[in-house]
Amino acid sequence: MPRFAANLSYLYQEFAFLDRFAAAAEDGFKAVEFLFPYDFAAESIAAAARRAGMNVVLFNLPPGDLAKGERGLAALKGREREFADALERGFDYAGIIDCPRLHAMAGRIVDGAEHSTYVANLRMATAKALESRRAITIEPLNTRDNPGYFLTRQQAAHDICADIGSAALGVQMDIYHCQIEEGDVTRRIERHIASVGHIQIAGVPDRHEPDEGELSYPYLFDLVDRVGYAGWIGCEYRPRAGTREGLGWARQYLRS
Repeated sequence: MPRFAANLSYLYQEFAFLDRFAAAAEDGFKAVEFLFPYDFAAESIAAAARRAGMNVVLFNLPPGDLAKGERGLAALKGREREFADALERGFDYAGIIDCPRLHAMAGRIVDGAEHSTYVANLRMATAKALESRRAITIEPLNTRDNPGYFLTRQQAAHDICADIGSAALGVQMDIYHCQIEEGDVTRRIERHIASVGHIQIAGVPDRHEPDEGELSYPYLFDLVDRVGYAGWIGCEYRPRAGTREGLGWARQYLRS
């Protein structure tokens, strides 16, 4: 049976951020994820999760300057010191919040992203992850929503994981991005599941609930069970209306 984590950067926008943990728990979620927690004290986030009885399963490392369009630092040549600082800050938060997994966004080609820098920084990140018994993920993003992003293909991400060869590194397979950029989702899940560290979902093409669009998510949920995926599935979609009004697709799973 798939296990779902509410992405609190997308869902429960009706609530203040620190109130979203309890709202998700009321609807039956046992885990949450979010993008960037750094506008809040880590202690406040940990307390909100603890009160709600919620597992925090993923968030992103600091991404650089979002206002300038930056989307991560891990692959940016000449920004290695900033990435190391971001890594320290992210792991500090993860330690306080008790989060096992951090996503290291690669960055954009226009900002200087290159393969050798990416691999070197990920080697450093995974070494730190092993020391702290945590994990790092890398995520291919589609070029429609994220033009110029460095990492866009599943095979490229899994090749990097194989090259680095660390148990602390896995691919964050967002099925929404995968379908838009590449398609053939079933075969990609079957081929790559051994190095998938986290899965995320949204309806395609409009990133709403996974009950509309061109993918059959009930089929895909059965598939990830069949191939032995035991991790969380992050619900990273934009509700068509309110979050709770759109949870009909999830009720049977959340009740279980």
